[in-house]
Amino acid sequence: MGKIFVLDEDGIEELLRTALVGRIACCRHDGGRPYLVPLAYGYDGESAYAISGPGRKLAIMREQPLVTFEVDEATAEDRWRSVIADGEFEEINDPDERSRAIAIVAPSSGPISVSPGAIVYRVRLTNKTGRFEVPDDEAHLHER
Repeated sequence: MGKIFVLDEDGIEELLRTALVGRIACCRHDGGRPYLVPLAYGYDGESAYAISGPGRKLAIMREQPLVTFEVDEATAEDRWRSVIADGEFEEINDPDERSRAIAIVAPSSGPISVSPGAIVYRVRLTNKTGRFEVPDDEAHLHER
């Protein structure tokens, strides 16, 4: 086990830009069990964007738009980074905004085909926090 440190704002933004998979945790108003799902996403410096078909996640977020968004990366049990952010779900219906969001989700794929029934949405991220761990023998490099 190593030592855990606070990830600075630059580190938080870098991980949000480069992580391959994010996770959304959402929960109904009635206090039911939280629902946690992984998703491919894109990030524009303010919001995470994703595309989904109808299902449980969207039903819950439409009912209760306050969610938590998480990304992480790990290369060893004592070498990892993670970011957790509060967020608010917003469905995107405007055609221009929808096209922009799709391009953010799949920037290097060129134009992608998204079925008309697909739901395009964003999670506006707020209150971002991050942590990272390094092995004990490297901890002195990160202490102030």
